Amino acid sequence: MKVIFLQDVKGQGQRGEIKEVSDGYAQNFLIKNKKAKLATSANVAELEGKKKAKKKLEAEELEEAKKLKEFIEKEDTVVKLATRAGENGQIFGSITTKQIVQGFQKQYNIKLDKRKVELDEPIRGLGERQIPVKLHPQVTAKLTIDIAGK
Repeated sequence: MKVIFLQDVKGQGQRGEIKEVSDGYAQNFLIKNKKAKLATSANVAELEGKKKAKKKLEAEELEEAKKLKEFIEKEDTVVKLATRAGENGQIFGSITTKQIVQGFQKQYNIKLDKRKVELDEPIRGLGERQIPVKLHPQVTAKLTIDIAGK
């Protein structure tokens, strides 16, 4: 009996997969526990439609991320942050990803997720820096920030 898996079943199949399984296993376990449904032509067509819609959505998200990357990497797109600093250029504390994202949103009115900003080490000095921002699994942009003392 052919079934469409609605969720991952260890050793049998993964979500969205169409597989041939024994009739008893399908009826008594998979279908009964809503882990799979019969692979009728209507159900298969519905699955194909969902796959196409998901692909289209992923393509739109990728395109959006590429546009945002172009904007972020423009020369005039610089996030300016002001903080207290000592005489030698060392700042008190450090600049966090939250401060960077808030500064970007305040200046350009575009929301970024602070978890997407990838700081290798805390920022503890004044000056201009390039910071990687992961906008999409395939798109990483370099955000320029300028830290000035108050």
